[in-house]
Amino acid sequence: MDKNRLDSLARHLRAWGLNGLAAALLESAGPAAFLGAQALYFASPALTPFAPDDEVTALARWLEDPLALQNFAHQLVEEPSP
Repeated sequence: MDKNRLDSLARHLRAWGLNGLAAALLESAGPAAFLGAQALYFASPALTPFAPDDEVTALARWLEDPLALQNFAHQLVEEPSP
């Protein structure tokens, strides 16, 4: 996923007070994130009315990357830069 979308998601999660929970879930997801990615690939044709196929694929690829998930979890718990 692109950096702007992740930054926006991080801002929203902080605003809702869910950044700690989201970070904990991402850090403990492990193989579940990979399985979630596979589910997105499988369900992609059914999701096209709700999201463009390239966005679903980008999310699935992001879920397959443990380092990207870890980096985003760290971003969620860090103080945002002004």
